[in-house]
Amino acid sequence: MTKSVARVPLRRNSRSNRARILATARRELGKNPDITLEELARASGVVRRTLFGHFPGRTALLEALAEEAAETLRDAVTAGAKPTEPAERALAYFSLSMWPVGDRYRMLLALARHDLGAERVAEVLAPARDEVTAILERGQRDGVFHSQVPPAVLSAGLEAMTVALLEQVNTGALEDDGTRVAVVTLVAAGVPEKRARVVVDDIAATVVAVAAAGD
Repeated sequence: MTKSVARVPLRRNSRSNRARILATARRELGKNPDITLEELARASGVVRRTLFGHFPGRTALLEALAEEAAETLRDAVTAGAKPTEPAERALAYFSLSMWPVGDRYRMLLALARHDLGAERVAEVLAPARDEVTAILERGQRDGVFHSQVPPAVLSAGLEAMTVALLEQVNTGALEDDGTRVAVVTLVAAGVPEKRARVVVDDIAATVVAVAAAGD
């Protein structure tokens, strides 16, 4: 009986350490993809042996981050998917839903140049990229978005712009809760600015109302 009681706090502490290491890794790798595991251990407040107990090497840690990001992004895509909404509203919903997990985009794209490889990152980001491309294709067909470039190309451009804007938020050069970037995204897709502001303001209010109702 004593042994069983003793194991519970140990397992709980182990889970807490693992979660803290992953959270620290997301933050620090987004700043510096070359950070060492020893530096990550110190930043996480654990000893090197504890980190290696959870993640035997850099590859194991990065794969855990990729899996975590993939699950989070899939959930965000599901929450932001509005196939019955007009394309401009669907794109605004998607942008606002993805903004809270934008750091994971940024971290994965940074790691693509170092460790994970472009193919693995593309696999993780595929659901989000496919959803945006489908929205843009629908919007171009309906005449809501400009058609100067194909939907997949426009999607790639919007993604790069979003990551760049997120970088500016992280450096303190830009303050945003996601609404300003959502407006810019619609404008970049071809929606007039005034119309983009109306759409985003309406959807942001709806998202807040739904969240409040769920509390």
